[in-house]
Formats: sequence, C-alpha cells, structure tokens
Amino acid sequence: MSSIDLSTNYMGLKLDNPLVPSSSPLSRSVDSARRLEDAGASALVMYSLFEEELRNEEKMTARFLIHQTIGHPEAESFLPFDSCFQPGLDQYLEHLAALKTALNIPIIASLNGISLNGWVENGKLLEEAGADALELNVYYLDTDPYETNMDVENRYLELLRTLRHKVHIPIAMKLSPYFSALPHFIRELENEGADAVALFNRFYQPDMDIDTLQIIPQLHLSTSADALLAMRWIAILYGRVKLSMAATGGVHGAADAIKLLLAGADVTHLCATLLLHGPEQLTRIKAGLMAWMEQHEYASVKEMKGRLSQQFCADPKSFERTNYIAVLDSYSSPAGMRR
Repeated sequence: MSSIDLSTNYMGLKLDNPLVPSSSPLSRSVDSARRLEDAGASALVMYSLFEEELRNEEKMTARFLIHQTIGHPEAESFLPFDSCFQPGLDQYLEHLAALKTALNIPIIASLNGISLNGWVENGKLLEEAGADALELNVYYLDTDPYETNMDVENRYLELLRTLRHKVHIPIAMKLSPYFSALPHFIRELENEGADAVALFNRFYQPDMDIDTLQIIPQLHLSTSADALLAMRWIAILYGRVKLSMAATGGVHGAADAIKLLLAGADVTHLCATLLLHGPEQLTRIKAGLMAWMEQHEYASVKEMKGRLSQQFCADPKSFERTNYIAVLDSYSSPAGMRR
C-alpha cells in the first residue's frame, strides 16, 4: 500500500489523524505541547479551567489585597498590592493565546463550570482568545434523591442551549456513562447544537483512610480495560447520531485506538499513557495504527471507521444482553475450585 490516509473530521475540524491528547498537565507548558505536536498530535485539548478555582481566587484577592485595611488604618501597607499578580482566568487566556501562536494544530479549550453564568461568560472569553473549539467538562454528580433523571438531563441541555446562542465555535460535551437512556440523551444534545460528545468522563472516586477516619482524594490512572465501555457505546451509537464522537479514557496503545475507530469513533483521546511514557508515546501509537492498517489493507481511517459497530458487525446482539451471558459462561474457575 503506497500511502495511508489517517485524516479524520472531528466536529468540523479537519485533523491529520485521530490521535488527540486530552486535558492533562502536559498542556500547561508550551514546550511539552510542542513535543506533543512533534510526536503526531492532530489537536490538543487544554487542561480544564475550573470556575470554583476562579471564584476562590476572587474571594482570597478581595480578602487579603483589596479589603485588607478596613478598620485598621495603621495596617495600610501591611499587605501591599502586588502589581504583578495575574488572575487565573487571565493566565489561562494568555496560555491559550501562546499555544495558538506556537502550534499549528487546533486548540480545544476545556471548561468546567458550576453556574450557568460562569459557563457562558468564560466560554465567550475562550472563544475570543482564539480557541478552535470548546470541550464542556460537565462534572456533575447528582446526589439529591428528589431530583429526577429529567431534571439532571435538563441541566445539561439548558447549559448547552444557552452557550450555543453565545459562542460560534464547535462545542463538545464530555459525558459520564451514568444516564439511563444514553442514546436518547445524546440525540437531545445533538438537537440543541452539540457538535460532538466525548465518552466517557471518569468520575474519580474518593478513598478512606481507616486509621485517621478521613476521606482522601485518590487518583488512579486508567487502564486499557477502561476503554471497553466507550467502545461499546460508540459502536451502538454509530450511524444513529450525526455528531462527532471522541473516545476518552483507557487508550494506552495502538490496539486500543484501533478498536475504538472500528467501533466508530472519530478521534481517540489520550492522557494516562502520555503521562506514563511521555509525548513520544504518540509516535509509537501512530506507527502501530499505520502498521495494522497496512496489514489489513485499509487505505484510510474513514474506510475502517465503524466497521465493527453494531450496525455492521456480524452479531449486533453482542453489544447487548447476549454479551453479558456469554461473558459469564466463558469464565473458567481456577484449578481445584468448584462452582
């Protein structure tokens, strides 16, 4: 095969290949972002801008810098205002502009908000700063027993509807898998103007310290097994929705990326594998993808995309309940164990 076309289209962005580094600390440095581009990244999702952090910063600034002398005239110069202080929002916008200047690939800004006004105002600023697209990192965990599934879904839809009227760049919704009717919900997002969905957002679980009886944050990086959830739902959704689909979480090697493309993903996001092995892991995954395509005589990503989706696979029921039964029946007990 003389040449292989790795190009793909993700929410209207024409990309050289389907490998996109997702939101991670690697985007905080222009140098590491440039290494990602050199290694083969076709686009870059920036680290998330968190509205809570901006609000806390505003409160701290007001408390310690702006209102420091209220009631204490003798302390007027106790905490002099630092003219070099730069708010977190300004830092993010400047870094976005720096990435746009330094790189030749699309830059996707990641936004994580807590209020409708915060989502909208910050989204507009990110667009004005040059973002090629927005990824809405909606990290909302419903814990209210009186809130219905419709209440939860409407929260997402209202956010998207409002923001869609204010910004004109593509919008991707990063979703968790915890929706009772995921295909219908994604169709609703599509109707409200979403250009893409990223499946799936990982809700990090807190841990417990049984000695101090404290709840502690715990980060566990993904494994390749985590990609199977996105693979299943992308395979089910392929051909049933028109928006773009990104697979995120669990892409560690070429085999993972290949499976997700065969399921129907437009792009595969990478994070943990790049943190573990460096930006150069992108080059290895890209080479593995091309070698597999050549071996199986695929001339383009477009040609292979969706070939093993539910719509085209030999056994469509393998993505449904039949798979549950087959997996249980396939288990072999260790030697010496009885059922």
